Amino acid sequence: MGKVAWGFTCSLDGFIAGPDHDMSWLAAAEPLAEGVTERLAGEVAVIIAGRNGYDAAQAQRNERDEMTSEAYGGAWSGTEIILTHRPHEIAHDPSIVAMNCGIVEAIDRAQQIAGDRNIQIISADIARQALEHNLIDELQVFVAPVFLGDGIRIFEVSGGYRYDWELAETYEGAERSFGRTYRPRRHRPS
Repeated sequence: MGKVAWGFTCSLDGFIAGPDHDMSWLAAAEPLAEGVTERLAGEVAVIIAGRNGYDAAQAQRNERDEMTSEAYGGAWSGTEIILTHRPHEIAHDPSIVAMNCGIVEAIDRAQQIAGDRNIQIISADIARQALEHNLIDELQVFVAPVFLGDGIRIFEVSGGYRYDWELAETYEGAERSFGRTYRPRRHRPS
């Protein structure tokens, strides 16, 4: 069985998207070495995303560049699960699987699809829910040299909660973007 990874590129001030899910700031990211994006994309069978991000991507379709219009800049192919309370509204989109369920059921379904390949969570809120159930095996982090000042924070819990991580890997060819993988040092009790 593959890993469940939470992967993102963030700004220096801790945002994974700008206001209204704006992703234009990713143009400021340092380029990865040739083949790194393709290698990372090839490890992922299923992406789990949220409805707000899906809706923003659809609304910004004509504004997004090659890197932000598709997962991994178009280097990825697989199954994208969109978690939503209104799956019937987007059921017409053949490129996704719309599900109305909790994170435990979503990851279980994703694991059935993924087999030995990985599952990638790309939503901060969904990742927070997965952390609450100890379902994240890896944190994959890249950093773009930009301050956004506002948007969607990497991790936000009212009242706060600490999760400790330990460095597992530094991505060769992604040193300029601080490409790193971390594994949980300790899990939050269920």
